[in-house]
This record gives sequence, C-alpha cells and structure tokens, in this order.
Amino acid sequence: MSINILMPALSPTMKEGTLARWLKAEGDTIAAGDVIAEIETDKATMEVEAVDEGILGRILIAGGTHGIAVNTPIAILVAQGESVPDAPAPAPAAAAPERVLASAPAAAVAPQGAPAGATKGRRVFASPLARRIAAQKGIDLATLKGSGPNGRIVRRDVEQAATAPAPKAAAPAATVEEAGFESIPHTTMRKVIARRLTESKSTVPHFYVEMDVELDALLALRSQMNAASPDEGPGAYKISVNDMLIKAVAVTLRRVPQVNVSFTEEAVRVYEDVDISVAVSIPDGLITPIVRKADTKSLRQISLETRDLVARARAGKLKPEEFQGGTFSISNMGMYGVKAFSAILNPPQAAILAIAAGERRPVVKGNEITIATVMTVTLSVDHRVVDGALAAQWVSAFRKVVENPMSLVV
Repeated sequence: MSINILMPALSPTMKEGTLARWLKAEGDTIAAGDVIAEIETDKATMEVEAVDEGILGRILIAGGTHGIAVNTPIAILVAQGESVPDAPAPAPAAAAPERVLASAPAAAVAPQGAPAGATKGRRVFASPLARRIAAQKGIDLATLKGSGPNGRIVRRDVEQAATAPAPKAAAPAATVEEAGFESIPHTTMRKVIARRLTESKSTVPHFYVEMDVELDALLALRSQMNAASPDEGPGAYKISVNDMLIKAVAVTLRRVPQVNVSFTEEAVRVYEDVDISVAVSIPDGLITPIVRKADTKSLRQISLETRDLVARARAGKLKPEEFQGGTFSISNMGMYGVKAFSAILNPPQAAILAIAAGERRPVVKGNEITIATVMTVTLSVDHRVVDGALAAQWVSAFRKVVENPMSLVV
C-alpha cells in the first residue's frame, strides 16, 4: 500500500517551507533513516530522513519549490513491485497511511530556487553551501571537479571557479530587473523574520528602559580569570565580556524572576528555568541559540557552550531544540561600536536586553569627575506583563550585578 510523504513541521513557528532539493530520485530504493531531501525552515536548512522503507515512486513537488504548506504530500512511497498511483491518497485516516519525515540539521543553508548543477545525465554531489554559492555566482556545478571526500564539490571549488576567467552567467537567485538595481528573492528565513518581527512590533506593546552601566570591575575580573587559564589543553578557556553579561542577566533574572515570564490570554507564565537566547547574525538573517539554565553554570561553562553554539549556528548545524524556546533574549552590538539601541521582542518572551559598546566616558562620583568604562543597555519589555517600575527594578539590579561582579563566580 502506498504511503504519502508529507511536508514536515520542523519548528513550532513553521507554517510553510521551501523544498530546497531532493537527494533521492524516482525509482530509488529508500531505507528507513535515509536522508532523502533538504527542506528550508524559518531558521535553517534541515536534512529530512525517511521513516519507512520502499521505493520512491513519485515526486509530487519538485526541488526548489517555495511556500509548501505543512502536511502537504510531497512524494509517494510504494512497496517493491507495487504500481505507483498518479496522485496521493486522500487525507482521511481510512485512506493510505501518511508519514512525516524525520529531520536533522544540514551542513549549511541551501540555495533558493532550482539547485545549481542539477543537469541532465549526471548526478552532481556538492555540499549545500557550495550549491548556494554556485547559485549566487551563476556557476554550473556539473563543470566542476570536487576536491572534497569522494569527489564532493565543496565551497573552495566553487570559489576557485568564480575567480577563473569565464563567461558571466545570470545567477538564478538574483535577476537584474532594470538598470540601477537588482531584485533578490527573500529566503524562507527572511520571510519568517519579517512576519514575526512585524507581528511583535504591531501586536505587543513595547516599553523601554535605558541605563548606563560601568564595566571596569567586570573587566578587571575577566582579566584575572583569563590570566589564570592554562595556555592550552582541555582546561584552557577564554572568558569574553559577552559570556559575563549572559551570566549577569541570568543572575538578575533569579533576583527579579517576575521578568522571566511570558504573556498568554489566560495567565502570566512564570518560567522555572533561566534559558538565555543569544542573538547571532548569520548570512541569511538572525538566529538565537539558547544557553539553558544559564544561572546554574559557571562562566567557563557558559564560555565554552556559547562559543560552540555560535560556531554551529553560523555553519547551519544547530538542532531545533538548540534555538527554539528560551525565556529571555540578549542582543549585543557592542562589537560594532554602537552607542545605544532598542531591540524588538522575540515572542513569546517578555523581555530582551540590547547591549551597546563599552566606552571611556567622564562620570561624576561624589564631587569629582573621573573616567570610567561605561556601556548603555536598553531593556525592551512586553508592557502587558512587565510594568515600567518592574522593568526599572530589573535594570537597576542588573547594573548592581555588573558593577559588583563577584556574584558571577560565587
């Protein structure tokens, strides 16, 4: 009996997605666990695995198709020797069984539109990142020789081909409409970011509290801790200012737990764990890997975990549970020299802290003017569940933690 393979929901926010490419062809034998396709979600590209075995009898939706609704049949799996139906079985439960694919993170985000190098007569083996770069640069992967494992085409092969003299081809992902500009289609991630932030800004009443925080004591403690680290080996570490601010936020949320909440129509949801979402910029947009139970972890643990999460986020290798959820967000643009900014809430979270650059400023202490390293932080809150006075209380507590940082290590 034939089985419908459905478009899976790979994240709670996913309503539709892009079938980036098929890794199996009609007539191929499929075993349970085989990776058969790549699907682009709102946060990353996921490799999808078959949960049943059989023959891939018919592909209903071609690779490169956008806007496929969750639970839409995308292919039909049949048993050996079974005839292939022309259309998927009806949706009711009495009809043929249906299977949703299992998923795992792909190595990188796949290209939009038809996969580069999908030429007739020869199957091209290339990494998702190589396909994406090839699509952007208009390079036919079938003309390249791969230097990766088993002849797989990798990023360096495409980049080398891009620098070699060759006739310029139009990139399928970006077409010149007329002189003066080009039109680049939105990725699924960009569409979801646009939708979610528009919903957040238009439906959630934002309230902002800004405060200056001195960093000198925290910077001194960081220097002491890093100086005590072994130069190399398994015990080596290097604490960043951002690591310490993640811990400071977590400690503050334990002191003012009324901000570690979210709003629902029926009640205020108060979270037991302190899970900090850290905004990370990636080529296609923004992703927020999560440091779980950050208040219970040492600075060394936070440092190692954050470094690993950020590296895998930029490589497109995060698991869904590593970026879905979180109870509070941090957005740090201090490395860009930003003086101050306000961040948009990441629903359903009720608060996000925008962290600007630390800079040397004159400050008044008593009757004297002295120089200190100061950063401006801005707390954005959902005013339905966090009142202005509570937001001010939280920011004040955060400043005390940062300016007296021994609580981060004891």
